Amino acid sequence: MARATWPAAGAFVSRWLPPLLLLFLISGCGAVEGERTLAMIKPDGLSGNYTENIKADILGSGFRIIKEIQVQLDAERASLFYAEHSGRSFFDSLIKYITSGPVLAMVLEKPDAIAQWRALIGPTDARKAKTSHPNSIRAMCGLDSEKNCVHGSDSLESAAREISFFFGDADSETVEHDEL
Repeated sequence: MARATWPAAGAFVSRWLPPLLLLFLISGCGAVEGERTLAMIKPDGLSGNYTENIKADILGSGFRIIKEIQVQLDAERASLFYAEHSGRSFFDSLIKYITSGPVLAMVLEKPDAIAQWRALIGPTDARKAKTSHPNSIRAMCGLDSEKNCVHGSDSLESAAREISFFFGDADSETVEHDEL
């Protein structure tokens, strides 16, 4: 008699398991988190009143803003954040610029967040972005390769370090990256 119930149980499972599993995943229970990246609106983005437009682009592109904080970096903290650029000719100018006003740091999440955020912000040099990626954030509000309005992590390692720098969520070792 136990064998007679197996076909009925099998039919029940095959009929109801897929919709229940889908409901479980949609509700967020057990769902796989997306990748996380650091997004930073630099002083020129904040002072130019681009914050709401940038956030609208972020949300409109399917990102979730997990955390955000507005801070004023001093020269010491800025030098730590951009430590990998310390030997470059533009370093002093970069530190002066990034400390010229507050920045808004955000943790963004979605699948492939690092690549998706970098695609949304466009090339590092905002002058080039205006031609090659006219709908990018840097084309909208950046001026050049230094004053380019926003920052985006360029790798998983950079994202972990940069998120930790602002939010204390991960190990904070210096990782080389090419993004200003």
